[in-house]
Amino acid sequence: MNDRTDSVTQAFVTHRNLLFTVAYEMLGSAADAEDVLQETWLRWAGVDQTTVRDQRAYLVRITTRQALSHLRTLGRRKESYVGPWLPEPLLTAPDVAEDVELADSVSMAMLLVLETLAPTERAVFVLREVFDLGYDEIAEAVDKSPAAVRQIAHRARAHVAARRPRGVASATETRRTVEAFRRAVETGDLQRLLDILAPDVVLLTDGGGVVRAALAPVVGADEVAHVLGRIAAAMSLRSTQVNGDPALIVRLGGEIDTVIALRIDDGLITGLYAVRNPEKLSHLERETTLRR
Repeated sequence: MNDRTDSVTQAFVTHRNLLFTVAYEMLGSAADAEDVLQETWLRWAGVDQTTVRDQRAYLVRITTRQALSHLRTLGRRKESYVGPWLPEPLLTAPDVAEDVELADSVSMAMLLVLETLAPTERAVFVLREVFDLGYDEIAEAVDKSPAAVRQIAHRARAHVAARRPRGVASATETRRTVEAFRRAVETGDLQRLLDILAPDVVLLTDGGGVVRAALAPVVGADEVAHVLGRIAAAMSLRSTQVNGDPALIVRLGGEIDTVIALRIDDGLITGLYAVRNPEKLSHLERETTLRR
Protein backbone atom coordinates (compact mmCIF):
# COMPACT_ATOMS: atom_id res chain seq x y z
CA MET A 1 0.00 0.00 0.00
CA ASN A 2 1.55 3.35 -1.06
CA ASP A 3 1.54 6.48 1.11
CA ARG A 4 -1.38 8.08 -0.77
CA THR A 5 -3.59 5.01 -0.49
CA ASP A 6 -2.72 4.66 3.18
CA SER A 7 -3.59 8.31 3.87
CA VAL A 8 -6.89 8.11 1.99
CA THR A 9 -7.89 4.92 3.79
CA GLN A 10 -6.87 6.27 7.20
CA ALA A 11 -8.94 9.42 6.74
CA PHE A 12 -12.02 7.38 5.88
CA VAL A 13 -11.52 4.99 8.81
CA THR A 14 -10.96 7.91 11.20
CA HIS A 15 -14.25 9.56 10.26
CA ARG A 16 -16.30 6.44 9.51
CA ASN A 17 -18.41 6.51 12.68
CA LEU A 18 -19.20 10.18 12.12
CA LEU A 19 -20.17 9.53 8.49
CA PHE A 20 -22.39 6.61 9.49
CA THR A 21 -24.13 8.81 12.07
CA VAL A 22 -24.74 11.54 9.48
CA ALA A 23 -26.20 9.03 7.02
CA TYR A 24 -28.27 7.24 9.66
CA GLU A 25 -29.77 10.48 11.01
CA MET A 26 -30.75 11.47 7.49
CA LEU A 27 -32.20 8.06 6.57
CA GLY A 28 -33.32 6.32 9.76
CA SER A 29 -32.05 3.11 8.19
CA ALA A 30 -28.79 1.45 9.20
CA ALA A 31 -28.78 -0.73 6.09
CA ASP A 32 -29.13 2.28 3.80
CA ALA A 33 -26.54 4.19 5.85
CA GLU A 34 -24.07 1.34 5.27
CA ASP A 35 -24.80 1.52 1.52
CA VAL A 36 -24.14 5.26 1.62
CA LEU A 37 -20.78 4.66 3.30
CA GLN A 38 -19.77 2.17 0.61
CA GLU A 39 -20.62 4.72 -2.08
CA THR A 40 -18.82 7.43 -0.13
CA TRP A 41 -15.68 5.29 0.02
CA LEU A 42 -15.73 4.59 -3.73
CA ARG A 43 -15.97 8.30 -4.50
CA TRP A 44 -13.45 9.29 -1.84
CA ALA A 45 -10.89 6.79 -3.17
CA GLY A 46 -11.01 8.53 -6.56
CA VAL A 47 -10.67 12.11 -5.29
CA ASP A 48 -7.56 14.13 -6.16
CA GLN A 49 -6.31 14.76 -2.62
CA THR A 50 -4.42 17.88 -3.68
CA THR A 51 -7.84 19.58 -4.03
CA VAL A 52 -8.96 18.62 -0.50
CA ARG A 53 -8.45 21.29 2.17
CA ASP A 54 -10.41 19.57 4.95
CA GLN A 55 -10.80 15.79 4.74
CA ARG A 56 -13.58 15.63 7.33
CA ALA A 57 -15.66 18.30 5.60
CA TYR A 58 -15.10 16.72 2.20
CA LEU A 59 -16.17 13.29 3.43
CA VAL A 60 -19.28 14.74 5.11
CA ARG A 61 -20.14 16.47 1.84
CA ILE A 62 -19.90 13.22 -0.16
CA THR A 63 -21.92 11.35 2.48
CA THR A 64 -24.63 14.01 2.56
CA ARG A 65 -25.08 13.99 -1.20
CA GLN A 66 -25.29 10.20 -1.31
CA ALA A 67 -27.71 10.16 1.62
CA LEU A 68 -29.95 12.71 -0.11
CA SER A 69 -30.11 10.46 -3.15
CA HIS A 70 -31.01 7.47 -0.96
CA LEU A 71 -33.54 9.53 1.01
CA ARG A 72 -35.59 10.17 -2.12
CA THR A 73 -35.52 6.47 -3.02
CA LEU A 74 -36.39 5.50 0.55
CA GLY A 75 -39.34 7.88 0.44
CA ARG A 76 -40.78 5.99 -2.52
CA ARG A 77 -40.35 2.66 -0.68
CA LYS A 78 -42.18 4.01 2.35
CA GLU A 79 -45.19 4.90 0.21
CA SER A 80 -45.88 1.18 -0.29
CA TYR A 81 -44.82 0.10 3.20
CA VAL A 82 -47.39 -1.99 5.11
CA GLY A 83 -48.38 -0.32 8.40
CA PRO A 84 -46.37 2.29 10.33
CA TRP A 85 -42.76 2.78 9.28
CA LEU A 86 -40.29 3.10 12.15
CA PRO A 87 -36.56 3.80 12.01
CA GLU A 88 -34.22 0.83 12.17
CA PRO A 89 -33.24 0.49 15.86
CA LEU A 90 -29.59 0.48 16.91
CA LEU A 91 -28.14 -1.04 20.06
CA THR A 92 -26.11 1.88 21.41
CA ALA A 93 -23.36 2.12 24.00
CA PRO A 94 -23.96 3.98 27.30
CA ASP A 95 -21.77 6.88 26.14
CA VAL A 96 -24.40 7.77 23.52
CA ALA A 97 -26.99 8.33 26.24
CA GLU A 98 -24.45 10.46 28.13
CA ASP A 99 -24.17 12.81 25.15
CA VAL A 100 -27.57 14.41 25.58
CA GLU A 101 -27.62 16.17 22.21
CA LEU A 102 -26.54 13.06 20.30
CA ALA A 103 -29.02 10.84 22.16
CA ASP A 104 -31.83 13.29 21.43
CA SER A 105 -30.94 13.47 17.75
CA VAL A 106 -30.97 9.67 17.20
CA SER A 107 -33.93 8.85 19.44
CA MET A 108 -36.89 7.15 17.79
CA ALA A 109 -39.07 10.13 18.65
CA MET A 110 -36.70 12.63 17.01
CA LEU A 111 -36.08 10.49 13.93
CA LEU A 112 -39.84 10.34 13.41
CA VAL A 113 -39.98 14.13 13.68
CA LEU A 114 -37.20 14.38 11.07
CA GLU A 115 -39.33 12.18 8.81
CA THR A 116 -41.75 15.11 8.50
CA LEU A 117 -39.08 17.33 6.92
CA ALA A 118 -38.37 17.56 3.21
CA PRO A 119 -35.06 15.87 2.21
CA THR A 120 -33.00 19.05 1.94
CA GLU A 121 -34.52 20.45 5.15
CA ARG A 122 -33.58 17.25 6.95
CA ALA A 123 -30.01 17.39 5.67
CA VAL A 124 -29.60 21.03 6.66
CA PHE A 125 -31.11 20.49 10.10
CA VAL A 126 -28.93 17.46 10.84
CA LEU A 127 -25.71 19.08 9.65
CA ARG A 128 -26.37 22.37 11.45
CA GLU A 129 -28.13 21.40 14.67
CA VAL A 130 -26.49 18.04 15.35
CA PHE A 131 -23.03 18.37 13.82
CA ASP A 132 -22.68 22.16 14.07
CA LEU A 133 -21.38 22.62 10.53
CA GLY A 134 -21.06 26.14 9.19
CA TYR A 135 -23.56 27.45 6.66
CA ASP A 136 -20.89 27.62 3.95
CA GLU A 137 -20.00 23.93 4.45
CA ILE A 138 -23.65 22.91 4.42
CA ALA A 139 -24.26 24.96 1.28
CA GLU A 140 -21.58 22.98 -0.57
CA ALA A 141 -23.05 19.70 0.67
CA VAL A 142 -26.63 20.42 -0.46
CA ASP A 143 -25.84 22.57 -3.52
CA LYS A 144 -27.56 25.68 -2.18
CA SER A 145 -26.34 29.20 -1.44
CA PRO A 146 -25.38 30.02 2.18
CA ALA A 147 -28.28 32.48 2.32
CA ALA A 148 -30.74 29.81 1.19
CA VAL A 149 -29.29 27.36 3.74
CA ARG A 150 -29.84 29.89 6.53
CA GLN A 151 -33.50 30.20 5.56
CA ILE A 152 -33.92 26.42 5.30
CA ALA A 153 -32.24 25.95 8.69
CA HIS A 154 -34.55 28.50 10.32
CA ARG A 155 -37.64 26.88 8.81
CA ALA A 156 -36.53 23.35 9.76
CA ARG A 157 -35.61 24.41 13.30
CA ALA A 158 -39.07 25.91 13.88
CA HIS A 159 -40.74 22.82 12.39
CA VAL A 160 -38.80 20.45 14.67
CA ALA A 161 -39.24 22.62 17.77
CA ALA A 162 -43.02 22.42 17.41
CA ARG A 163 -42.92 18.61 17.29
CA ARG A 164 -39.97 17.46 19.37
CA PRO A 165 -40.35 15.50 22.65
CA ARG A 166 -41.64 17.61 25.52
CA GLY A 167 -39.20 16.99 28.34
CA VAL A 168 -36.17 15.03 29.52
CA ALA A 169 -36.50 12.57 32.41
CA SER A 170 -33.66 12.13 34.89
CA ALA A 171 -31.57 8.97 34.69
CA THR A 172 -32.96 7.73 38.01
CA GLU A 173 -36.55 8.42 36.99
CA THR A 174 -35.98 6.73 33.65
CA ARG A 175 -34.54 3.57 35.20
CA ARG A 176 -37.43 3.39 37.66
CA THR A 177 -40.03 3.78 34.93
CA VAL A 178 -38.37 1.25 32.62
CA GLU A 179 -38.08 -1.33 35.38
CA ALA A 180 -41.71 -0.83 36.38
CA PHE A 181 -42.73 -1.19 32.74
CA ARG A 182 -40.72 -4.39 32.31
CA ARG A 183 -42.22 -5.98 35.43
CA ALA A 184 -45.74 -4.96 34.44
CA VAL A 185 -45.39 -6.45 30.95
CA GLU A 186 -43.77 -9.66 32.21
CA THR A 187 -46.51 -10.22 34.78
CA GLY A 188 -49.37 -8.96 32.62
CA ASP A 189 -50.30 -6.51 35.40
CA LEU A 190 -52.65 -4.13 33.57
CA GLN A 191 -53.12 -1.83 36.55
CA ARG A 192 -49.38 -1.37 36.96
CA LEU A 193 -49.15 -0.61 33.25
CA LEU A 194 -51.92 1.97 33.51
CA ASP A 195 -50.04 3.63 36.39
CA ILE A 196 -47.01 4.38 34.20
CA LEU A 197 -48.66 5.04 30.83
CA ALA A 198 -49.65 8.61 29.98
CA PRO A 199 -53.38 8.97 29.19
CA ASP A 200 -52.55 9.92 25.59
CA VAL A 201 -49.73 7.38 25.10
CA VAL A 202 -49.20 6.18 21.52
CA LEU A 203 -47.96 2.74 20.48
CA LEU A 204 -46.55 2.30 16.99
CA THR A 205 -45.77 -1.20 15.75
CA ASP A 206 -43.69 -1.89 12.65
CA GLY A 207 -44.07 -5.34 11.16
CA GLY A 208 -43.49 -4.29 7.56
CA GLY A 209 -46.15 -6.72 6.38
CA VAL A 210 -43.76 -9.56 7.28
CA VAL A 211 -44.93 -10.32 10.82
CA ARG A 212 -48.10 -9.50 12.73
CA ALA A 213 -48.38 -5.87 13.88
CA ALA A 214 -51.03 -3.20 14.29
CA LEU A 215 -51.56 -1.41 10.98
CA ALA A 216 -52.46 1.87 12.69
CA PRO A 217 -51.26 3.69 15.84
CA VAL A 218 -52.74 2.42 19.10
CA VAL A 219 -53.75 5.45 21.16
CA GLY A 220 -54.69 5.81 24.83
CA ALA A 221 -53.54 4.09 28.01
CA ASP A 222 -56.37 1.54 28.12
CA GLU A 223 -55.88 0.42 24.52
CA VAL A 224 -52.08 0.28 24.77
CA ALA A 225 -52.16 -1.61 28.08
CA HIS A 226 -54.54 -4.12 26.56
CA VAL A 227 -52.20 -4.76 23.63
CA LEU A 228 -49.11 -5.05 25.85
CA GLY A 229 -50.95 -7.38 28.18
CA ARG A 230 -51.07 -9.93 25.38
CA ILE A 231 -47.29 -10.40 25.32
CA ALA A 232 -46.76 -14.08 26.10
CA ALA A 233 -45.15 -15.04 29.40
CA ALA A 234 -42.84 -17.33 27.38
CA MET A 235 -41.10 -14.26 26.01
CA SER A 236 -38.05 -12.91 27.85
CA LEU A 237 -37.53 -9.16 28.21
CA ARG A 238 -34.18 -7.44 28.65
CA SER A 239 -33.68 -3.77 29.40
CA THR A 240 -31.15 -2.05 27.15
CA GLN A 241 -30.31 1.19 25.33
CA VAL A 242 -31.60 1.63 21.80
CA ASN A 243 -30.84 4.83 19.91
CA GLY A 244 -29.67 6.36 23.19
CA ASP A 245 -33.04 5.76 24.83
CA PRO A 246 -34.29 3.09 27.24
CA ALA A 247 -35.76 0.06 25.51
CA LEU A 248 -36.71 -3.57 25.94
CA ILE A 249 -35.54 -6.38 23.71
CA VAL A 250 -38.15 -9.12 23.55
CA ARG A 251 -36.90 -12.62 22.74
CA LEU A 252 -38.92 -15.68 21.84
CA GLY A 253 -37.16 -19.03 21.71
CA GLY A 254 -33.83 -17.26 22.15
CA GLU A 255 -34.32 -15.12 19.03
CA ILE A 256 -35.05 -11.40 18.98
CA ASP A 257 -38.74 -10.98 18.25
CA THR A 258 -39.33 -7.28 18.99
CA VAL A 259 -37.55 -4.21 20.26
CA ILE A 260 -39.64 -1.67 22.15
CA ALA A 261 -38.15 1.81 22.52
CA LEU A 262 -39.72 4.05 25.17
CA ARG A 263 -40.34 7.76 25.24
CA ILE A 264 -40.68 9.06 28.81
CA ASP A 265 -41.97 12.50 29.77
CA ASP A 266 -42.47 13.60 33.37
CA GLY A 267 -42.20 10.05 34.69
CA LEU A 268 -44.84 8.62 32.36
CA ILE A 269 -44.44 6.68 29.11
CA THR A 270 -45.82 8.81 26.29
CA GLY A 271 -44.53 6.85 23.31
CA LEU A 272 -43.80 3.20 22.54
CA TYR A 273 -42.06 2.23 19.31
CA ALA A 274 -42.20 -1.52 18.70
CA VAL A 275 -40.14 -2.78 15.76
CA ARG A 276 -40.96 -6.35 14.72
CA ASN A 277 -39.93 -6.37 11.07
CA PRO A 278 -37.09 -8.96 11.05
CA GLU A 279 -35.24 -7.00 8.36
CA LYS A 280 -34.79 -4.15 10.87
CA LEU A 281 -33.49 -6.16 13.82
CA SER A 282 -30.02 -7.13 12.60
CA HIS A 283 -28.23 -4.29 14.42
CA LEU A 284 -29.40 -5.41 17.87
CA GLU A 285 -26.84 -8.16 18.42
CA ARG A 286 -23.93 -5.74 18.67
CA GLU A 287 -23.42 -2.14 19.71
CA THR A 288 -23.22 0.51 17.01
CA THR A 289 -20.78 3.35 17.60
CA LEU A 290 -22.22 6.78 16.85
CA ARG A 291 -20.22 10.01 16.84
CA ARG A 292 -20.86 13.72 16.40
